[in-house]
Amino acid sequence: MSQASAPEPHKPIEKIPRESGIWLQVGIALAVFMVVSIGYSYVKERYGEKKEEISLSQIASDIAAGKVAAIKVAGDAITADYTDKSVKTSRKEREASLTETLINYKVDPAKIGAVKIDIADEEGVRFWFLTLAPLFLPILMIGGIIWFLSRQIKGTGMQAFSFGRSLARLTSPDDANEKVTFKDVAGAKEAKVELMEIVDFLKNPKKFIQIGARIPKGVMLMGAPGTGKTLLARAVAGEAGVPFFSISGSEFVEMFVGVGASRVRDLFETAKKAAPAIVFVDEIDAVGRVRGAGMGGGNDEREQTLNQILVEMDGFEPNESVIVMAATNRPDVLDPALLRPGRFDRRVTIDVPDRKDREEILKVHARKKPLGPDVKLTVIAERTPGFSGADLASIMNEGAILTAREDRKEITQYDLLRSVEKVMLGPERRSHVLNEKEKEITAYHEAGHAILASVLPYADPVHKVSIISRGRAAGYTLKLPLEESRMQTKKEFLDDIAVSLGGYIAEKLVYGDVTTGASNDLQVLTGLARNMVTQYGMSDKLGAMAYEPSQGRTLFGGGLEPAELSQEVASQVDAEVKAIVDGAYKKAETTIKKYRPVLNLIAKTLVERETIEREDFEKLLLASGIAPKQKKELDQVIAG
Repeated sequence: MSQASAPEPHKPIEKIPRESGIWLQVGIALAVFMVVSIGYSYVKERYGEKKEEISLSQIASDIAAGKVAAIKVAGDAITADYTDKSVKTSRKEREASLTETLINYKVDPAKIGAVKIDIADEEGVRFWFLTLAPLFLPILMIGGIIWFLSRQIKGTGMQAFSFGRSLARLTSPDDANEKVTFKDVAGAKEAKVELMEIVDFLKNPKKFIQIGARIPKGVMLMGAPGTGKTLLARAVAGEAGVPFFSISGSEFVEMFVGVGASRVRDLFETAKKAAPAIVFVDEIDAVGRVRGAGMGGGNDEREQTLNQILVEMDGFEPNESVIVMAATNRPDVLDPALLRPGRFDRRVTIDVPDRKDREEILKVHARKKPLGPDVKLTVIAERTPGFSGADLASIMNEGAILTAREDRKEITQYDLLRSVEKVMLGPERRSHVLNEKEKEITAYHEAGHAILASVLPYADPVHKVSIISRGRAAGYTLKLPLEESRMQTKKEFLDDIAVSLGGYIAEKLVYGDVTTGASNDLQVLTGLARNMVTQYGMSDKLGAMAYEPSQGRTLFGGGLEPAELSQEVASQVDAEVKAIVDGAYKKAETTIKKYRPVLNLIAKTLVERETIEREDFEKLLLASGIAPKQKKELDQVIAG
């Protein structure tokens, strides 16, 4: 946020919109009242029964002339029904009766007797309502406005008193709609085994207390974003059947010092009353970073909140069945005091799922979706290496959206394959039409990547090549490994860099010029080469040393000290990075020149078809005398 748009620190942020909201509601109420009143008057005036008001002497004359059939008297109001079906009104003196008044007007008593006169009860509810309504309705209206304003002011005052109350959300164990168990969490087998002990602690605490075992106070869930940390925490509460208090680390922090600490105290007091229970703090790194690195010193709100969390976790009695669970994807920046034994005793690492786990996760998210007979989730799992659980959920959801958009009732394999590419690269940009020259350049660019990935021994094989724009890319080459691996070798990295240079070299070789299409490739390969030198110790000249932390440099520490490199060492790092890239460039250039006819064939096919799938691509390789990379197990899975 820019400095000009930030609120002034001395103004209460909520006060101005709340007061303006009160008066806005009052104004709306008054406006509605006026509109209703005006509308009622208009309707009554236009469509209501119209009665002509005449003088009493005129009514006397009409009675004498025999024009009046009946008269109704209500107090001093007179309503006369004429023989011609018209109705006219008048008023008389309240002290005298109608008959006396008509006789005073010289009306023959016989004429008066011929008229039906009805005297209405003046003491009825309607009489009193019509009499008192003009007096009490304004008073009631003013009283209602005052009551409404007092409620708003009271609510504001109560919010001030509850400012330090916890904002945690409670999930009851009896809530069937919100309940999650380990059956709803696929994969993460080791993490679930570790957390089953926590479930046992919560279900049978006496068993552990009697033997002298201490119940763990805290469990830290660590893993990449989207791997299911929050879901696992909810599953622990669901399996144990205990209340689940969840709150984000950022919800503790306010602009006033001490509010976060107060909310921590209130949260733990509430959890102790509901024990056995689980308190879950998501993104705890928002308040749990290393202390002493901030600008506010001891009065920093974040540090005050962290201190209170540490004190509350130390304050648990040995027999209290309250377990604190927290989640973070940045365990390297957490304060050491937070991770010591006695606070967060257990640290559970949740990895990105492997192929079998991905298949199980896809099955979980496919439970309520109608899948077609051709759907093979095994193939989708093979095509999504490195995807987290959240990514896989998004794939199934995108497949359902594509199916609904095309008015079909079942999700097909083609829908899921399209959704994989959409989640990985972004939606297709069919409206982004390339001209013939750009289309040809893009085809040669992607063909350069594809031929190197197919020929270099340590590169991943090609599954699809396309020159249809997706996301920010004008085209893409989809490469997937034959076998999943948690580690990569130096040779694999070097071939990956060479493959990334394939598009750049192909453009330069064919057209004698380069375009901006290779900008992202150059950024990726340069970053990979630098990591090889500074983090992985893959430089023969600089040796087995790490020159930069894995998470990069941070502003105020946060658990990682920035690397201090001398100018000489920094120059050597740059020289080694350039040497790695130059070596990969020579390898890629030599390979593309050697297979130039294959490059032309792939590019020409791309211009004609726009997309080449794996089977067709391998046929092109075989026709050119290149044996495609194979893995028998993978081929059997894809073939079904």
